[in-house]
Amino acid sequence: MSNLPSKPAPLTLLEVFKSNPERARWLLEYHELVMRGPSPLTVAERELIFAYGSGVNECGYCHGAHKFTAAAFGIPEGLFVDLLADVDGAEVDPKMKPILKFVRKLTETPARITKADADAIYAAGWDEQAFLDVVTITALHNYMNRLVDGCGVAAGEDILREAAGRLSTISYGGTAKRLFGGDAAAD
Repeated sequence: MSNLPSKPAPLTLLEVFKSNPERARWLLEYHELVMRGPSPLTVAERELIFAYGSGVNECGYCHGAHKFTAAAFGIPEGLFVDLLADVDGAEVDPKMKPILKFVRKLTETPARITKADADAIYAAGWDEQAFLDVVTITALHNYMNRLVDGCGVAAGEDILREAAGRLSTISYGGTAKRLFGGDAAAD
């Protein structure tokens, strides 16, 4: 279903981006910085966080695309079913569990975040930059989930895997260059 009268169904995220090129270009460049730039979190961990949070939101497009992207970086696709059911019972690095609990709480009930929620991440051995990256990734996936679901973007597994292939090879910045040319950071 497309909620954009000028764009027939099925609506893709790339079509949404093409409808608003200046904003989309910078948004993709920001994704590149957050998801691929320097961080104490690996690319796999960042994609895990994005996919998990999108699953919490029940955003099929973002959850699927980022689940497959995370798999390209070594995260088992089947892990997300377990994580969404019970983080504590899932077979994930114990250092990631307080992060994923924080992501769920910040996604579902942001006003209820406490210092104890943040302290659990620090107690697991993460530093302040990792914490800030977790908050940023959570904010970013929530933004994208609302953009995708609000516009009516929907896709089958083939499109989700294609998006994951693009994100795992040319990444977000490469997608911006492919869609719009040039380098947004240089403008």
